This record gives sequence, structure tokens and C-alpha cells, in this order.
Amino acid sequence: MDILQQLYGPFFDLNNWKTVVTSGEDWMIILSLVLIECILSVDNAIVLAAQTQKLPDKKQQEKSLFYGLWGAYLFRFIFVGIGAYLIHIWEIKVLGALYLAYLAINHFYRMKNPKQKANKKKKERKPILPLFWSVVVSIEMMDIVFSIDSVLASLAVSPNPVIVLIGGMVGILAMRGIAEVIMKLMEIVPELETTAYGLIGLIAIKLFLTIPMIDIEIPNAIFGLIVLGSIAGTFVYHKIKN
Repeated sequence: MDILQQLYGPFFDLNNWKTVVTSGEDWMIILSLVLIECILSVDNAIVLAAQTQKLPDKKQQEKSLFYGLWGAYLFRFIFVGIGAYLIHIWEIKVLGALYLAYLAINHFYRMKNPKQKANKKKKERKPILPLFWSVVVSIEMMDIVFSIDSVLASLAVSPNPVIVLIGGMVGILAMRGIAEVIMKLMEIVPELETTAYGLIGLIAIKLFLTIPMIDIEIPNAIFGLIVLGSIAGTFVYHKIKN
């Protein structure tokens, strides 16, 4: 109980909340954290948009993001409390990178081998979860993985967990908006799905390189340019193709 009080006590301190809400300086920090969250979450938004495309209609896609949003809030609350310890959980980054690599490789394999997929259809095992909930679980897994960098970066800006929590919550909502924009673009330009999975493979490499034994960080500015360049190139390809 003492450990829980030490980790999460500041969240239930009304004076702490009052100080943050009434402080113009703290709101400037929160705005900075929201921007950091959006920048760090570009790759997360790409993964979310690609995952939701597995669902058959827009209503289910939006619903999966809604459930994912509340799950992301819960995990962010937990992670901010134990933020000081997250730097040691490099194994989560490895598992996340392997999972992302699996998503990308599996997508391109199925593109190249559609007949094998059809032939093996009868032998496929019944999935443990319905498609909708499997997508929601995938979204939550990615939120857990990508929350690590966001929380650590935010705690470096402000040690006050309430400020970090507010900034993270607003940032997550903004990131979900980015994911929905990407989803709409995928409807207009179907080739963006292939581009998204190519970027997911790159994200897997990017995430794996950040583990302590390697410690190579691809600057967010460079990665952002790669994302924008890939999307622009896909639009050009789509226009030429049609």
C-alpha cells in the first residue's frame, strides 16, 4: 500500500490539481506535452489506422478506436505512476518490435500468396476472439508499447504526474484524430494500406534500435519526413495508376 501511495498519491491530491489548473505556466507545459505526444504518436497512429482496416465497416472501425481510447487512458494513468521504472522495461520494446514486424511480414506474405490463403482456409483454427475484439486488443498492445517513449519524454519535461497525465490524455485524443484522418485517406487511396504496412516494418526497426544494448534513436523529424514522403509518393503512384 505504501508503494501505491507513493506512486499514485499525487493523482488524488486536490491541492495539486488546483495548482495545475490555475497556473498559466503549467498549462504552457501541458501544451508542450500535447505537442510531444502528437509527434511521438505519428507511428502509433499509422499502426492503429492499418489495424482498423481489418474491420468490415466504418462503424466498427470508429468503435474500435473508441474502446482503444479508453484503454489508452487507463494504461497512461498506470504508466505515469510507474514512469520512473519504465526505462528498465526494455523487453516490452523488443516484444512490440517483433509484433510490428510480424504484422508487416504477414501482410505482404498474404499479398503475395492469396491462393495459399484460400487453400488453407478450411484448416485454419477458429480464432480465440472475434475479429472486432482482436483488433481492440491489438490497439491496446500498441498503446502499451508506444506509451513508454511518450511517458518518459513527458516526465523529462515535468516531474509533476498530474501535468504529465493531463498532457498525455489530451495528446492521446489528438492522436486518435490523426488515426481517423489516415483511415479516411486509406478509403480514398487504397494503396495507402500497403504503404502503412511498409511503415509498420520501419517502425519495428525504429523501436528495436532504441533498446539499451543498441541505443540508436532515429530523430522524429527524419521519421516524420519519411512518413510524409511515403504518403506523398503513394498519392502520386495512385494518380499515375488511375
